Amino acid sequence: MIENPDVILIGSGIMSANLGAMLKQLEPRLRIQLYEVTDELAQESSDGWNNAGTGHAGICELSYTPKREADGSVNVSKVIEIFEQFEHSKQFWASAVANGLVDKPRDFIHPIQHISFVHGQEQVDFLRARHAGMAAHPFFSSMQYSTERSTIASWAPLLLEGRGAEPIAATKMDNGTDVNFGVISRKLLHWLGQQEGCGIATGHRVVGLRKTSDGWEVTACDLKTNEEHTNRTKFVFIGAGGGSLTLLQKSGIPEAKGLGGFPIGGQWLVCDNPQIVKKHSAKVYGQALDAAPTMAVPHLDTRMLDGKKTLLFGPFAAWTTKFLHKHGSFTDLPLSIRPDNIATLIKIGIYNLGLVRYLIQQGTQSMADRINVLHVFYPGAQAKDWRLINAGIRVQAIKKTDGQAGIVHYGTEVITNADRSLSALLGASPGASVSVNIVLEVVKKCFPQLLQSAEGHARMKTMIPTYDEDIKLPANASRFREVNARTDELLQLRTNS
Repeated sequence: MIENPDVILIGSGIMSANLGAMLKQLEPRLRIQLYEVTDELAQESSDGWNNAGTGHAGICELSYTPKREADGSVNVSKVIEIFEQFEHSKQFWASAVANGLVDKPRDFIHPIQHISFVHGQEQVDFLRARHAGMAAHPFFSSMQYSTERSTIASWAPLLLEGRGAEPIAATKMDNGTDVNFGVISRKLLHWLGQQEGCGIATGHRVVGLRKTSDGWEVTACDLKTNEEHTNRTKFVFIGAGGGSLTLLQKSGIPEAKGLGGFPIGGQWLVCDNPQIVKKHSAKVYGQALDAAPTMAVPHLDTRMLDGKKTLLFGPFAAWTTKFLHKHGSFTDLPLSIRPDNIATLIKIGIYNLGLVRYLIQQGTQSMADRINVLHVFYPGAQAKDWRLINAGIRVQAIKKTDGQAGIVHYGTEVITNADRSLSALLGASPGASVSVNIVLEVVKKCFPQLLQSAEGHARMKTMIPTYDEDIKLPANASRFREVNARTDELLQLRTNS
């Protein structure tokens, strides 16, 4: 245990792992202590079974592009932004490989084609317009579009097995990724825990946060002994997934007033039939279901988990009052209700009745109902080849927006107090994928002094070569291709790697 460290990290998921590794490389003299409630690291939302594992780069996720404009075009600015942010993640992880922080990149990242798949003429027209907008940008110049059944079948055979004559279309890019965020988190934290002045304490629940004149007092309980210990620090980062809201409320910072949380459980259908699994090598995203939150857009995914290839479909949402999958309590939601957020929560119930009905419907589905949803992607699917598992929990942030209550359907939000001594993370997809960009913003805001010197700037350029460059600009396409090629080589994402 590190006494009176410079930084305390709460939670051992991908956000804390990236931030801890980034800060320690920027300033090796920093003393860092991490607290994690579970006995092992990255067991909640970052764990491979508790998220889609998609390297969210805007390639296949239709929810990141709005409907067609009046002129028939599709606004693709959001997917360009997300692609660049995921490039920051890849660059950071590639530098970690190059500099010996982590080894064996194939343990946590694999190349996989990303496919968008639609059916019905209206959606076919939409996807054609989306492709036209995206392929015009250097990030997506290799994207292919097709309405030919034989071509789509060559990309993903399961999509065509048993399918009728309805109009269909798909786009494909080969340079998508499948990421096990739990593994990369554990690798980075293993490195951090071995550095001088750094400590990792698992089995410790943070039960108190008190503001002091020069920082924070953090009280953690050892769950094995029930002993409490108070540590002092200048900066606290709350990267506790679903547990962040409760800790924010404990902190008492004004920025947490009025915030609420709406937990949504997740479930996957998993295929164990090796004959089916070997036919599919893609992440295939489709159209959003009515009233579904963004995290519940259905997709048929190849995953590499526990050392083997598997096939997942979902996610299906589930009603829950827990904020954490493994170490949450059914009292989490009730106990999070405060005088300052009760009005917001009531408004959510009024303005999001469709979402409430959707969650009730999802929670009462039979296996046959879920297989029927799967048939939209894989018409030939049979129930005997699939099983249902529970996955992670996402706590959708609820806040007052322009006088009304709103659910943050996607995007990850960082809450930072006035003196920049505490930052906390709220939100959902595409959080894990763009986590490096998110913690980079935390560093810029809360540790600007680490980037102001020539030495600090050089260290950050080593970690994220394009962090201060706008590679979104088509004029910088050659720079993007140069850095992307080196990144993919280090991460063994090139076909010849």
